[in-house]
Amino acid sequence: MGRLFGTDGVRGVAGRDLTAELAMNLSVAAAHVLGDAGAFAATGHKRPVAVVGRDPRASGEFLEAAVVAGLASSGVDVLRLGVLPTPAVAHLTAALGADIGVMLSASHNPAPDNGIKFLARGGFKLSDAVEDEIQRRLGEAWNRPVGSAVGRVRDAYGEADRYISHLLTTVQGSLDGLNVVVDCAHGAAHMVAPEALVRAGARVEAIGARPDGLNINNGYGSTHLDKLQQVVISRGADLGVAYDGDADRCLAVDHTGAIVDGDRIMAVLARAMHDEGTLANDTVVATVMSNLGFKLAMREAGINVIETAVGDRYVLERMKANGYNLGGEQSGHVIMLDHATTGDGLLTSLHLLSVVARTGKTLRELSSAMTAMPQILINVKDVDRGKASVPELVAAVAAAEAELGETGRVLIRPSGTEPMIRVMVEASSEDQASQVAGRLADVVRTSCS
Repeated sequence: MGRLFGTDGVRGVAGRDLTAELAMNLSVAAAHVLGDAGAFAATGHKRPVAVVGRDPRASGEFLEAAVVAGLASSGVDVLRLGVLPTPAVAHLTAALGADIGVMLSASHNPAPDNGIKFLARGGFKLSDAVEDEIQRRLGEAWNRPVGSAVGRVRDAYGEADRYISHLLTTVQGSLDGLNVVVDCAHGAAHMVAPEALVRAGARVEAIGARPDGLNINNGYGSTHLDKLQQVVISRGADLGVAYDGDADRCLAVDHTGAIVDGDRIMAVLARAMHDEGTLANDTVVATVMSNLGFKLAMREAGINVIETAVGDRYVLERMKANGYNLGGEQSGHVIMLDHATTGDGLLTSLHLLSVVARTGKTLRELSSAMTAMPQILINVKDVDRGKASVPELVAAVAAAEAELGETGRVLIRPSGTEPMIRVMVEASSEDQASQVAGRLADVVRTSCS
């Protein structure tokens, strides 16, 4: 069996790749690794506790039942949280003192997909080593609890208010006077996001807030911003925010409909926190895919940028290791570690709106502090991704970097799963970026075949 866990849990087409049997078996293994149910029972201590949440996908109903069965049959007490964002489940894992957190979602993927994400005590994502241990223990022999030793299951849908209340305590002042359109992607935030923004003082119009189990991310949300742009402009709103299916990411549009991506959102938040003296070590953590314009804007503001590999888990690892409190990705995963253990789209949007309200500036004014460099990405397919560092390509990259100077950069990234090498070039003009990227893509094709 290959590695089951990807960059964000175990995902696949529900019912085919991600079956009820696999969900139950993963939950049993996770109970043994994370809850150490056997040790709890042997020592007579209280049973471990798990919280389980999901997004509105139809398949989440049977997968939730399978996960709950696996956990409870392993001697774990289970609190069913119902439909909530991933960051809400992470927060409640910590706030309720749970030993295990489980979220059922495939994020921005279409409705037939689903996924299982496990969280450790405190609400943090698992390391690769812990995920590998869960997979290793799939199907192992174990002593099954019986009688009073089996886990008990109860609904805890009211805990959503605990999450909203927590978010509101992190925001300075009121959003009174702001007219906001919020796109919930027919996903996990369809109830909590509009309520939180209204309670924060904003006037809210919600779209993509009528999930039917099959329409999640379908034409709405952070991967489909055109409807949000149209509604913001037609209503004369101050701005709009959009989440993905599980609401761990957030993108925005300003009053003109222009997109404000994760880099620009981080730039706005970093400058505000820097001015307030709350940006730890005057540093923000981003991935190598963040636009060069973001790095130049941060340098101009006196803010350091630390780069990591692509993936919010790598951003979080660096933040935890070095005591940084702001980081994220261009895709809209923004981690505010003072208030959350993972990327939280609703938290991000509240703080972004708070900066707009406090400064009296439009989102367009605030985000214009960063000028994005033209970025060209070419995926060169059907090549040997293991040859990304052959001498011919290394020499071509060096020549391209010398040509671009400080106003451009080159990034060569082999795919982690496909026979493909990605060529990304940024430059001061789109023509130059396109020309350089095209030349490098040709070198990849000839030298990495």
